[in-house]
Amino acid sequence: MARDIRIATHPGVVTGIKKNNVEVTIESVSACASCSAHAHCGFAESKSKTIEIPTSEWTQYSIGDTVEVHIDESKGMLAVWIAYLLPALLLLADIIVFSIVGLPEWAVVTSAFFILGLYTVFIYLRRKHIEARFTLSIAHLDPHHTVCSFSE
Repeated sequence: MARDIRIATHPGVVTGIKKNNVEVTIESVSACASCSAHAHCGFAESKSKTIEIPTSEWTQYSIGDTVEVHIDESKGMLAVWIAYLLPALLLLADIIVFSIVGLPEWAVVTSAFFILGLYTVFIYLRRKHIEARFTLSIAHLDPHHTVCSFSE
């Protein structure tokens, strides 16, 4: 049975072009608050985000073009796991385990910082592998677009 693929789309403006990459700035608007994906989407958290999207069709875009950026919903959930849930679970496990062992509070806190530091180094060292999992796509904007949407 085929898996339903839900795609989150965001409008943006091309702000830079490099060989095999298009730089797009995405403006967060109030409509993101009503979007069904805003809880999982990093674009709704700030006013403006600039991202580089690798594409072999980079010559088809010009600075100032209005485009849509697409990402698979499951990739958004993976980003939430990597950025928020795994570090929170590591901290929780650290606090529980080292408190049960009987370490003083200062040692538990110190170990929590140490574990977060190790996690940050691990993510940094694996960044190329992680980036490869997050494939964004880009397309010229459909005139009948919605600000933030899912398609199946």
